[in-house]
Amino acid sequence: MSDILIRPLRATDEADWRRLWTGYLDYYETTVPEVVYATTFARLLGDDPQDFNGLIAESGGRALGLTHYLFHRHCWKVENVCYLQDLYVDPSARGTGMGRRLIEAVYAAADANGTPAVYWLTQDFNVAGRRLYDRIGKLTPFIRYNR
Repeated sequence: MSDILIRPLRATDEADWRRLWTGYLDYYETTVPEVVYATTFARLLGDDPQDFNGLIAESGGRALGLTHYLFHRHCWKVENVCYLQDLYVDPSARGTGMGRRLIEAVYAAADANGTPAVYWLTQDFNVAGRRLYDRIGKLTPFIRYNR
């Protein structure tokens, strides 16, 4: 897929974004109520620096991937860090380099923002994703806990 285009999310992308984000949520065996879809999409389009940013990956005029990322403060650094929260590529486009291009687009956005550190989490069973992450990032020894 040499024709991959990565671009910011637009208001006209809502149906494609919902389809892709639903695929992401399905992969992780979770659901969210409609109010979360509506609020998240509105926040992705907003201009509050505390809100997430969204990118869409297109090929052949079809939206086939997305990522959401956020800049935030960190107690161990003066500059902000970037959290890449969601990354999803439609099964029909996996193995094409689209996931890598989405991560690299977040890296570029972080660099443009003066934010050198980018991090993300994944489930241990995400074998295909982890093969990419092992090539493009550095595995850390951190273990996550939730309340």
